[in-house]
Amino acid sequence: MSTLLVIAKAPVAGRVKTRLTSRFTPDQAAELACAALRDTLAAVLATPARRRILVLDGQAGPWLPDGIDVRPQCAGTLDVRLAAAFDLAGGPALLIGMDTPQVTPELLRQGLDFTDTDAWFGPADDGGFWALGLADPDPDLLCGVPMSVPDTGAVQRRRLISAGLTVRDLPELCDVDTPQDAARVAAAAPATRFAALHAGLCAVTR
Repeated sequence: MSTLLVIAKAPVAGRVKTRLTSRFTPDQAAELACAALRDTLAAVLATPARRRILVLDGQAGPWLPDGIDVRPQCAGTLDVRLAAAFDLAGGPALLIGMDTPQVTPELLRQGLDFTDTDAWFGPADDGGFWALGLADPDPDLLCGVPMSVPDTGAVQRRRLISAGLTVRDLPELCDVDTPQDAARVAAAAPATRFAALHAGLCAVTR
């Protein structure tokens, strides 16, 4: 069975989701980040996996549920931190971020099954990726991929193909980065904590 990895930043005001502050206060942006992280971890807990590891930048808080191992992120650029996160798994793993509170256990189960593929790739609609699954993690598959640029996802997927891996795609999802993203994700997943908090905050910031 494979490992589920979540790479995340502790939801501290002024350190997370700063692009949301064009609509929300830093405290509200951190609250939205916390809700997204809680929704993500709930989906992770509902998904059968060998291990569930939160690779965290910062300190865990009361938002952390039982059943999740916490490991600190290493220093370095995002590509290096992602590669190091895969090292924690010691075998097949699916890595996701905290930016897609609409993720479901069904999607995660799909990305943990390496029966007919070497890798899973979950594209994000901003040009990045929300999920990456590797049957045999290797730092060379990630290190050197330019992160947080419009073609990050395309470059990462080409890296996998160039290494001779069979790659299967997960559905495209929207990352929560901007207020517009937040509204789209809340509308797409109305039953989430994120959507409920978003509706409440929008009601008081009109």
